[in-house]
Amino acid sequence: MQTVSPHWAYTLQLPPDPRAPGVARRTVRNVVEAHRMNELTDTAELLASELVTNAYRHAPGPYALRIRALEPHRLRVGVWDSNPEIPPPFNGDLLTPPAPTSAAGALPERGRGLWLVQLYADDWGAYRMGGEPSGHRGKLLWVECVSKGGEAECQWRDVA
Repeated sequence: MQTVSPHWAYTLQLPPDPRAPGVARRTVRNVVEAHRMNELTDTAELLASELVTNAYRHAPGPYALRIRALEPHRLRVGVWDSNPEIPPPFNGDLLTPPAPTSAAGALPERGRGLWLVQLYADDWGAYRMGGEPSGHRGKLLWVECVSKGGEAECQWRDVA
């Protein structure tokens, strides 16, 4: 019988292309489901998509997605990009909900992605990279999702 380690990681290099967030979503879905962490699929897919979209919009060059199991029910999704600026909430400043753009209460098309990260991630963090042995410069933003008993716990964090 083959034993599967709960500790695994995948890295996907992405070009500065508007299709990259979709590629990231599909990759996360496939990896998470392949490792039978299905209860985290939707949340991990959303978080990865928002981080990759942020990198696409704000980084001048390529970026990378990393999906990693820390424990059997704990997943970390990270995105490295070449822009060293660390945005809220990763810099410690919590975001406020985006204001509606119409009387009907419609949210704006842009500007809500990292707010969603703040709501759905169990934990998040960031650090600058400055030419470590890997040669990468920029920053790494990461988020975590945790499940317990088959149900995702990373849903609608109260940030008020």
